[in-house]
Amino acid sequence: MTDVSIIGIGQTAVGEHWETSIRHLAWYAIEAALDDAASTDVDALFVGNMLAGELSRQDHLGALIADFSGLRGIEAVTVEAAEASGGAALRQAVLAIKSGLVQTALVVGVEKVTDQTGNAAVTALGTGLDGDYEAIHGLTPAGAAALMMRRYMHDYGVTLADFAGFSVNANANAAGNPLAMFRNQLKPGHFTAAAPIADPVSLFDMAPLGDGAAALIVTSTERAMDMVPWPVRIAGSALATDRLALHDRRNVLWLDAAERSARQAMAAAGVGPDDIDLFELHDAFTVLAALSLEACGFAPAGQGWQLARDGEIGRTGRIPISTFGGLKARGNPVGATGVYQVLEVVRQLRGQAGDCQIPNATTGLAQNLGGNGATAATHVLAI
Repeated sequence: MTDVSIIGIGQTAVGEHWETSIRHLAWYAIEAALDDAASTDVDALFVGNMLAGELSRQDHLGALIADFSGLRGIEAVTVEAAEASGGAALRQAVLAIKSGLVQTALVVGVEKVTDQTGNAAVTALGTGLDGDYEAIHGLTPAGAAALMMRRYMHDYGVTLADFAGFSVNANANAAGNPLAMFRNQLKPGHFTAAAPIADPVSLFDMAPLGDGAAALIVTSTERAMDMVPWPVRIAGSALATDRLALHDRRNVLWLDAAERSARQAMAAAGVGPDDIDLFELHDAFTVLAALSLEACGFAPAGQGWQLARDGEIGRTGRIPISTFGGLKARGNPVGATGVYQVLEVVRQLRGQAGDCQIPNATTGLAQNLGGNGATAATHVLAI
């Protein structure tokens, strides 16, 4: 079966791009990726997005962005899987290349969350939950994460302060990322003193929403070797789902989809947790960081938080995470997040991470979650 590699990457900063349209954001990332690949030969476009229809009143992004990017006539579709839309878009591109029907695919994750604020934005984010049994009763993603976090604290005897290491690490890493939203340092004591969003989830526990776009160009590894000096191979790719509503899940403290997709992706790559040099996980809330580490085999159930406490998630730790700041400090561009995560792993493996560089990294893991774990797209990248 055809191997797939990434030959081009491009991104915008995550932030409040008030005067930039969603099509322009996408184009800025696409232009950079095409320049990076030194090629405009693209057969298909996969757009990862969650909220454009709700917040920007703009669906049909595939045709819109293909047109605006000068790629008129190519196959182009939008992929939606809530916050996992970016990772799901890459998964579709991988399948397309492996099928042999597409030679080169462009993946762009793009989100414009600042077109509306306040209740409109909160309501839009709630569309990733179960509409009949959760959102209709006022549950929000932050509220769902708060329920998971409170149960985690109760079952495992963990305090709020025990989660501080995740946010402290993310902010410390973002200091070296000029494209991050928040590059300020965070002290552990400030984490617990932050204003509550949905108790026990607080302002410093929740990733800030931002506008942004990131793009990847993928092709067969055989072609990639002749096109660029440093193709990064997608050694494993998988997507899995779990029950959408929290109350339907077998165990609200175990991310089944994350476990399943990580196991499948790592098996395809022929690696295990001990072979992973860095992990770009979906830290939209710190409890998800702990649960992801556990589901993917880096810690037993109930002990993921200990990796943050013991410094094992830092750049020189056993399993570095959020190396460019993660969602927590780089910013959370929602449906584009999964593409940012993969792009950041590519930069690490190329040795282009600057002050965020993990020494001698050769294998990285990226996992994008939607609906607080109802969808998980996982990719193993290697050089």
